[in-house]
Amino acid sequence: MDWEKLLQIGAEYIRNNDDDATTNLDIGAIVGALSSILGSNENDGGIDLGSLVRQAQESGLIDVVMSWIGSGENAPIEPENVTNLVPEEKVREFAEQLGISEESARKALADALPKVVDEATNEEPSLAEQVFEQIGGVEGAINILKKFI
Repeated sequence: MDWEKLLQIGAEYIRNNDDDATTNLDIGAIVGALSSILGSNENDGGIDLGSLVRQAQESGLIDVVMSWIGSGENAPIEPENVTNLVPEEKVREFAEQLGISEESARKALADALPKVVDEATNEEPSLAEQVFEQIGGVEGAINILKKFI
């Protein structure tokens, strides 16, 4: 799936969430704001999974992000935990671009991130491979699995 379609999916989730602040936002504006906080110059504008995985490891949310990457149900992320994956200044920038509160921005990203990452990794095996490399290959995956057992 191409980057623009992923952003459109995320924008639809944000626009259709239960926060009145995002209900009537322009889809194009949401796409632009999402692109500015999730994009990677290294990935030709694609999602920066490497940063998400690193942040997830550092903040103890790796199991949540791995559920988005793997098959099966996506674990939710609480709005207050979004800044553990996306830097607070980027959340603030996202809020400013859309003219919404930072609280609404965190809620919007909590709704969109699981679906966008899930869609990105379901359609693009190279993205899943990138994440696998970020967690340290087989050894890193085993270490993560040990935390669940």
